[in-house]
Amino acid sequence: MLNRFRVRKEKPYKSESISTTASTVIQDATKDNRKLILDNSRWERRLQKELMSLIREPPPGVTVDEESVSQNLTQWIINIDGVEGTLYEGEHFQLLFKFNNKYPFDSPEVTFIGSNIPVHPHVYSNGHICLSILTDDWSPALSVQSVCLSISSMLSSCREKRRPPDNGIYVKTCNKNPKKTKWWYHDDSV
Repeated sequence: MLNRFRVRKEKPYKSESISTTASTVIQDATKDNRKLILDNSRWERRLQKELMSLIREPPPGVTVDEESVSQNLTQWIINIDGVEGTLYEGEHFQLLFKFNNKYPFDSPEVTFIGSNIPVHPHVYSNGHICLSILTDDWSPALSVQSVCLSISSMLSSCREKRRPPDNGIYVKTCNKNPKKTKWWYHDDSV
């Protein structure tokens, strides 16, 4: 009996990507089997453009720790001052933004760091922030500047300094990466 099944040579499917250090090679499974080389640094150029914009024209009360960014473009420390006339007036906070090579299609990981993490109903004592644009409502049209403005607005609209009700258990059981948390957005009042 003849074997009806032949062993197929392993060929990448159309648009299957193979990563290299300098670029991404896309193997096109057409008859001429050409390779397309895409520049892997598009996300880095986007970050550099956003960084320059944030340094040149920062929103009120927002500054970039340029030393931290010069050491690693994928991790930014952003300083935010409490807005005048709010519960956080005169306070200074730091945010850590971590980017991956899927940015801006994947949101950055954003957490408060340092000794002064704001006491706020949407900010956990470990620095994790419950804000929909950092996960479910992220869009590539958003930027670091828009995230900073949203966080500043969130702090400014707070009427009472308190931690989230589940802070204790969340901090003990959460993943180190807040993007892996399945947030439940139920309170837009603060």
